[in-house]
Amino acid sequence: MGTPGISSPLVTPTTLADFLLPDGFGRPRAHAVIGEGRVIGEAGRYAWEAISQRGERRHTPYATRAPLRDDEPVLLVPGFMAGDGTLGLMRRALQQQGLRTYRSHIRSNVGCTLDVASQIEMRLESIAQRRGSKVRIVGHSLGGMLARGVAARRPDPVSGPVTMGSPMLAPGAHHISLSASVAMLVRLSRAGFPGVMSEDCVAGACARQSFDEGRAPLADTIAFTSIYSGRDGIVDWRACIDPAATPLEVRASHIGMALDPRVISAVTRALRSVDSVVEVDRGEIA
Repeated sequence: MGTPGISSPLVTPTTLADFLLPDGFGRPRAHAVIGEGRVIGEAGRYAWEAISQRGERRHTPYATRAPLRDDEPVLLVPGFMAGDGTLGLMRRALQQQGLRTYRSHIRSNVGCTLDVASQIEMRLESIAQRRGSKVRIVGHSLGGMLARGVAARRPDPVSGPVTMGSPMLAPGAHHISLSASVAMLVRLSRAGFPGVMSEDCVAGACARQSFDEGRAPLADTIAFTSIYSGRDGIVDWRACIDPAATPLEVRASHIGMALDPRVISAVTRALRSVDSVVEVDRGEIA
């Protein structure tokens, strides 16, 4: 018997290489994506909290409004087929908490994963040089997988990654709708469309290198937090629990991780507790 809500790897044909879906992991069932409709409520929760905080600020003396500025910068990396705008609400919330945030300059995360990782690395180096400090990275879904790989390859400028719904252990353990999107990009690449994932990116040497980099050992100086949700309707949440990370469970949809205030609070705590261990109560909101 398989895990409830997870289908057998053999049920759905995929363009991806077999090694991207190791034994023990599976794709969320087709109907699991319905649960992603929770993002509407999660967006509403963000809006309500923003309104409440605005009211509190109106009644707070100006001198005590500004939060303590944290000098260590934070780079935000969006997920598959997404751009910096999808993390805009999180970026704003983190700034309100005194964190200095930076965009990745990714307009749409649809390119070769090695090329995107190189782009993130250059952006990371630029921020580290500008601020004169290490940089923390927050990545959503594919963005977290790329962030984890960059942190393993370049530990010198990285303080630590925080991933959200990132299936590092099995990138192929995702919903069939994502497989369809990947197949579309591969077809566009074959047709000569530039800047999108090719077959090599999902089934060849490029895919193998990205996968290996995303599982490479991390330096002892790297503090790694992996945020996941048992309600994730897009990826197998089990693939998000990297043995090298401090796992942190939240109650959120996959899409909603980018904006749910409860997840943003978890991200903030992870960023501010780089050297501490986060306790996780399975099934409770962390």
